[in-house]
Amino acid sequence: MADTKTVHAPSSSGPAKPGTGGNPWLVLLAVSLGVIMVMLDGTVVGIANPVIQMDLRATLSDLQWVTSGYLLALAVFLITAGKLGDLFGHKRVFLIGVAGFAVSSVGIGFSAQLADLIPGITPIGTLIGLRVLQGLFGALLQPAALALLRGAFPGEKLNQAMGAWGAIIGLSSAAGPIVGGVLVDKVNWESVFFINAPVGVIALVMGALLIKENRSRTLARIDWLGVVLLSGAMFSLVWTIIKAPEWGWGSATTRNFVIAFVVLLALFVFWQSRARQPLVPLSLFANRSISIGTFLMMMVAFAMFGAMFFLGFFFQGVHGLSPLEAGLRMLPMSAGMIVASPLAGMALGRFGPKLTMATGLLITALAMFLMSRLGIDASFIESGIPFVLLAFGLSPVFVGATEIIVGNAPVELSGVAGGLQQSAMQVGGALGTAILGAVMAGEISRTLPGHLGPAAAAIPPENLAALEKGAAFGVAPPGLPEQIGSAVHLSFMDGMHLAFIVSTCVAVLTAALSLFVKSGRKTEGAPVHMG
Repeated sequence: MADTKTVHAPSSSGPAKPGTGGNPWLVLLAVSLGVIMVMLDGTVVGIANPVIQMDLRATLSDLQWVTSGYLLALAVFLITAGKLGDLFGHKRVFLIGVAGFAVSSVGIGFSAQLADLIPGITPIGTLIGLRVLQGLFGALLQPAALALLRGAFPGEKLNQAMGAWGAIIGLSSAAGPIVGGVLVDKVNWESVFFINAPVGVIALVMGALLIKENRSRTLARIDWLGVVLLSGAMFSLVWTIIKAPEWGWGSATTRNFVIAFVVLLALFVFWQSRARQPLVPLSLFANRSISIGTFLMMMVAFAMFGAMFFLGFFFQGVHGLSPLEAGLRMLPMSAGMIVASPLAGMALGRFGPKLTMATGLLITALAMFLMSRLGIDASFIESGIPFVLLAFGLSPVFVGATEIIVGNAPVELSGVAGGLQQSAMQVGGALGTAILGAVMAGEISRTLPGHLGPAAAAIPPENLAALEKGAAFGVAPPGLPEQIGSAVHLSFMDGMHLAFIVSTCVAVLTAALSLFVKSGRKTEGAPVHMG
């Protein structure tokens, strides 16, 4: 076995780690500006997706990759990015991430023009490729931001910092649908990506002026073999889930990719136990709260990102709203997080993570169940109530799981912990989008003939397949009888309802698991073995 190293985290009651000085609340402001850019991008893409689909003639699989490719790039690279911050300095890595994210966002806005310069590349292919690049840069800045907060705030103040962090994210999420709706309506879908350029410039200036550098002095290398194994495993998993409906769940291709995922994951775990400085020190998971917190973050992202993927198509395709009106419909959830996140930080400090997070997950389950009952003509109030509930359900889990993962890790591994937290969220989101997308597509295929009634027998198979594809977007082809359009919308609703029911079940099961989380006390002074 390779040599091992052990690090000891300093006491949270002691002085700040050298290099992390300065006003911690100014550090919070500076890093939040960078993450606001990422959050704005995440929410405006959902508003822009239906227009992108029509403008670039994208399929449902293409649009899933617009989301999943970005999330997968984040998930694969986040832990590596966290380690880069530990090695080379979190401020430096953060600023590189902000700059790269802004530049790649501008490139996405010019996808059509760039595709004309590259033979054989379609505009939607260019967009997906740049989204992957955007995800890689987003991976650089997000764990670095959390690591900078971990170093700036003492342990007893971290709950407050995470609550404020959640409120800022809620504010940016609230602004996203409105900004995105206005830009898509009044300008074009490309402008929702161009907006990242000025935000990125402000984040760079503020970060350079307000953040002081910090880095680990106990780490010296990147576990590149671990990076390759983890990347291969995650790609095999998500690619299988997205393509399995097309290949067939029992096909040889599907089985081969599942086998590849299992083998690569097993090799990754084995190598992490042998590597001198592993990508993910397995001893971190000896802390039960870190392990459960990671899983909680993954599952709540599964439910949230997976289910929310369809709402843009519901409001615009089925409900017939404009992009701006659709953004306003989703405002109660993101705006509610502005209030819910600070309250979640206070509740965690008073009641502890076990009760707070379990309650939040049960509220999330109730919100998802109410969404599964939405009708085609749901009013603002009917959709707004579950959205508000979702804000107050997700906030305790998001704030609590983040504090548990980052707060329980030693400062020397704060970048890795930040990467682990973000990776869990992004992997969960990618899996939720892929799995619930497959669930929805299967339900549409099952129920559409029944909604068509006797007319289904007269529709050629190729035309029926085209209707199923349109139903996945909630859009009925123009010029068809009203009965067929109604059947398409009803089958979309069936698929969306089933996706929300699955999310409800995930939230309930995760609530039960959260009861095993211990108090989120910091582990400063505890040894963490590096190999």
